[in-house]
Amino acid sequence: MSSRDVRVLLLYPPNQTLPGVMCKPNGSLAYPSLGGSLRRHGIDVAVFDACVGDDTDDLNEVFFDRADELPSGMLRTGVDDERILREAADYDIVGITSIFTEQETMVLHCARIIKEAFPEKILVSGGVNARSRMPQFFGAGFDVVCLSEAEETIIEIVRAVRASAGSPDFSAIAGVAWPEPGRIRVNATTSKDMVWDLDTLPMPAWDLLPNSRYWEIGRPHGGVPGGVLSYSSMVTSLGCPFHCAYCHIAGEQEGSIAGYIGKYRIKSDERVLEELDVLKGLGVNQVFIEDDSLLGDKRRGLRLLRKIRGAGFDIVDVNGINIVHLLKKWKPDHEVLEVLVEAGFSQIALPFESANLRILRKYASNKLNIEKSDIEGLIRACKDYGIRIMGNYMIGYPDETREEIDRTVELARRHMSYGLDSANFFCVMPLPGTPLFDQAIRDGNLDRDFNPDMMNFLRANMRNTIVPADELEEIRDRAWEEVNRPEFKAYKRTMVVNPPTVA
Repeated sequence: MSSRDVRVLLLYPPNQTLPGVMCKPNGSLAYPSLGGSLRRHGIDVAVFDACVGDDTDDLNEVFFDRADELPSGMLRTGVDDERILREAADYDIVGITSIFTEQETMVLHCARIIKEAFPEKILVSGGVNARSRMPQFFGAGFDVVCLSEAEETIIEIVRAVRASAGSPDFSAIAGVAWPEPGRIRVNATTSKDMVWDLDTLPMPAWDLLPNSRYWEIGRPHGGVPGGVLSYSSMVTSLGCPFHCAYCHIAGEQEGSIAGYIGKYRIKSDERVLEELDVLKGLGVNQVFIEDDSLLGDKRRGLRLLRKIRGAGFDIVDVNGINIVHLLKKWKPDHEVLEVLVEAGFSQIALPFESANLRILRKYASNKLNIEKSDIEGLIRACKDYGIRIMGNYMIGYPDETREEIDRTVELARRHMSYGLDSANFFCVMPLPGTPLFDQAIRDGNLDRDFNPDMMNFLRANMRNTIVPADELEEIRDRAWEEVNRPEFKAYKRTMVVNPPTVA
């Protein structure tokens, strides 16, 4: 049998959002990466984004004018169930990633309708949320969950499906879990199963994405919408040198079922430049860097950025550049700032997290000494270089006091006076797969059968916190209103979905 005998569909589900929150396409890089791997092995693969549809769908009907109210009160944007089933009909394997917990309901819904209509199809999932919530995923009809980075794993799954007359045998595949009567079987990822040399990974297949539709929508997963956009996302590294309690990377250490994928690993300069050439060939002008720690190796980062200089892209770092990497002996590192600007960076998110050293030490890897660092000098230097800067602040840790929260809000207010463009306030989310989630379950701050629809940074997700949940949400909303400038608030209020329609 040839490798063409098995066809793979990678499906982004419709999105669900809170009322009043702008709906954006998913943005996960999993599918370009998996698509590139499947192509390398001659396997027929397609991507269908059910949030935006394809060229046979009217974008106004499925996206701009579509917001169906769900029983939860959230809004669903995208094509209907019948359209999803028509798309899935011609494929043997359907992969649905689950990185974002707040989108879990839509992932499981797609699995259920596909399995009911096509019980013979093999449903595959992956991502930190899927591996952390396996009973829910297998209960919805998934046949196998990838536990780690899956560029090689998906090929082994295809081979197992090709070799089977009915139910595939996944027992020889590393880094997967699958259901058996009364139990879940797990083949944990080991160091020998991991890709340490990122240059050996296949070139991501960005062309499989409905890029022209994303650009018409103009709402990138990271960064600020607006203007004429022809954007794409990429990573130059994986993992992170920090292990913050609220981040999945802290749970992806040696001995975890995902393997040591939290270890900081880099692509070579040459590989990054090659990827940029591919994106340029697709007509991309804005590149959103999704690295968890772009400057985790500062010397490498500076060298790479100097090589990117002049490539002709506007570049935005989505996840924020750790502030310590923008400092040198607690002062602004002008060499780094100059290189960022020369490489094409136009905006940076600064993850301040908290004004309290106690919080930073306990939950944020002690990655910033907020008291010693010249933050005023850093903000003013960024503005002098013409960089748009957003500050990110988190409130609502289980043991955080009202006084500590007030200090963080006041810190953001001071940062705005120094020239910060905007301040984002997040309620702490104990996401599955993080040490904070395990702590929240253990200490009674979260039920094991929690509602994933509620996992949103606008919501206080935990109970029994020192500052009650309803008060936290009031503080967050008031802080955003009071700290940000009127023009920014007016701009953000344009980012709303259309009113609900009748499904």
